Amino acid sequence: MPVHAIAKEAALNAAKDGDAEKLRTWAAQLEAGGVLYFPQTPVPIPIADLGVLLGQKQKHSSLHKNIAYKPNRDELTGVDAKSSPAEAVEQLHAIMRRYSKSVENFLGEFLAPYQRRWVLDYASYRPIEEQGRDLSTRKRNDLLHTDAFPTRPTKGWRILRFFHNIHPTRTRDWVTGDAFPKVVGNFTPGKLALPRPDGALAKAGKGLASATGLGGLVPQWKRTPYDEFMMQLHNAMKEDSEFQGVCTKEYFQFAPGSSWMVYTETVPHAVLAGQYALEQTFLVDPAAMVEPELAPVRVLEKLAGARLA
Repeated sequence: MPVHAIAKEAALNAAKDGDAEKLRTWAAQLEAGGVLYFPQTPVPIPIADLGVLLGQKQKHSSLHKNIAYKPNRDELTGVDAKSSPAEAVEQLHAIMRRYSKSVENFLGEFLAPYQRRWVLDYASYRPIEEQGRDLSTRKRNDLLHTDAFPTRPTKGWRILRFFHNIHPTRTRDWVTGDAFPKVVGNFTPGKLALPRPDGALAKAGKGLASATGLGGLVPQWKRTPYDEFMMQLHNAMKEDSEFQGVCTKEYFQFAPGSSWMVYTETVPHAVLAGQYALEQTFLVDPAAMVEPELAPVRVLEKLAGARLA
């Protein structure tokens, strides 16, 4: 995947001046599977906030990979409130709230072509060293995968993630893989069946689950055919050792104090090493895209010959 390095000053000036042509070009590069990289982050974090974040010591746990902030509920999770002073938890809560808002404000201008046609999803803080973590295959971050949320189906909306390496001295090491259409071709039709529209029985079952409030109990009842396929693809990529061994890989080291963003449902990616990273996720309406036909839901619908979300 191409990495497009953008100077902080260029990004801020283009957003401030409303340079529509430049902003559309960057959005198109992002949508096509590029990684937009800011060697110096355009979203600076107050020094006092950095001090608090770098002081967090999460245990290696399979339960919580990170500390999560949920803007729609103004809720912080992943912190052991029982062993942490209430004041410290509230301080961390406020820091994550500020970070989430600052990223949204920046992207509201930098991705002006989208006109904020997105849903602000979770922000997270990842204080754990990524290299050598003991996790089950499907939860491992160091295996190439495209993103899908098991319990939060996107219904075709794109998963945009903005990352920030706040480690004072170490890079955050990533690897990316082939473009989305090629990855899909590697797994279909031999390993995965192409998605198909829900049949009458499946639609009736989902309708009943929604009407009775039982839809949240079984993740599959909440998923569209698109979401179900993307979940299967995520798992199949991680579990296929042959694919992991022979697929194309490009390696990147994101510098301390840098930021980058990428559509992670499109770009196969893995994190090999690094500690102390912040991230904000957006779910973006594919109809808001500069190049809407590049959205995975459109790619899959073209292959399937039917609407999937």
